[in-house]
Formats: sequence, C-alpha cells, structure tokens
Amino acid sequence: MRKTLILIFGVLILQLNSSCKSQYSVSELNNNFTTEQISDLKKITDFFKNQMCLNTNSDFKKCYKQIPHEYLEATGNGFWANINFEKQKELYDQISESTFNEIWLFCKSTEYKTGLETKSLCPNLVGKYQKYLSDIGNSNPRIAKYVEKINMSGDFYPMSIKSWYILNDKKNFDLEDPNIQLILIIHYLSLNDQEKRNEKWMVE
Repeated sequence: MRKTLILIFGVLILQLNSSCKSQYSVSELNNNFTTEQISDLKKITDFFKNQMCLNTNSDFKKCYKQIPHEYLEATGNGFWANINFEKQKELYDQISESTFNEIWLFCKSTEYKTGLETKSLCPNLVGKYQKYLSDIGNSNPRIAKYVEKINMSGDFYPMSIKSWYILNDKKNFDLEDPNIQLILIIHYLSLNDQEKRNEKWMVE
C-alpha cells in the first residue's frame, strides 16, 4: 500500500513538473502592451499562420520545421517571400495605429546604384516592441543579441536570426513559446515588407 502511494505521488510530481514546463511567461507582453495592442499582436500572429501554415490553428513548430530553410537561403530566397504583401498591407489597416507605431516606423532608404530615395519599414527603436524584446532578452541571450543588432543597425536583416540557430538551439528558440513565435513573425513580416514595398520617399 505504501509503495503504491509513493508511486502515485511520484507520478503526480512528474505531471506537475511537466505542466509547469508547458507554461510560458506572458508578463513581458502584459508589462509592455495594452489589452488592445495584445489583441492586435494576436491578429498579426494569426495572419502569419494563415499565410505560412494555411491555418490559424496550425502547429507553429511543425509548420516552421517543414519549411526548406537551408535550400531557400542558398538560392537567396527567403520563405517569407510567399507572404501576400497586399494582404499584409490590409493587416496593417486591421490593427490600431498605436500598435503599428510601437513596432515599426517608415524611414528613408537610398538605393546604392540609382540614388533613388524610397520608403522603407524600419524598427521603432524607442517603441514598446523594442522594450518587449529587451525584456525577453534578459533571460534569453540569443534574443539579447538580436536586440543588439537591431539597435546597432537600426534595421531588420535576414541574417539577424539565422534559421540554423532557430532549428538547433531549442533552449533559446523554443518554437512552442508564443513569445518566440511573435518575435519570428514580426521579423519575417518586416523582411517581406522591406523586400516588396516599392514607394518613393515623400516628405510628409
């Protein structure tokens, strides 16, 4: 009887530990964004899943791992290029202006060969999203390095987060963690915008 009780207790402890491991922190989101902005971030996440995984209920981890990242990078094509940019611009209209402005701003980019000044999407280095990234980086050295690169360059770059690290560093890139999912989604949507937006820079 005693052995049975000890066994049951041991199973309960294992289940409790497993349950704790499956829970992810939401404090960084709650500390940096309003309820409305968090709802907008979910819209952004759902949009990405619809575009890349064909379903908002898709398993993000499974979907991401099925993408042939190395092949696409070798050919110079990011998988985010499959995102419909017109629909992405519609997404911007579906979220509040405050949410957009806490993540991004538009900046002037000059083409090297032609000198043409174009409109480009850039990170808002003093926005709430950047603070959110820094908060995540306090316990995640990979994200801390990513934040450092953004702050140094003032821009998003395809190689700032390499797919090899994402797929092989399971500790810092837990693809089941909603925080990591959001960071990757914002990163890839930003790259898609930068690649496909074709507008002349106009002084407002």
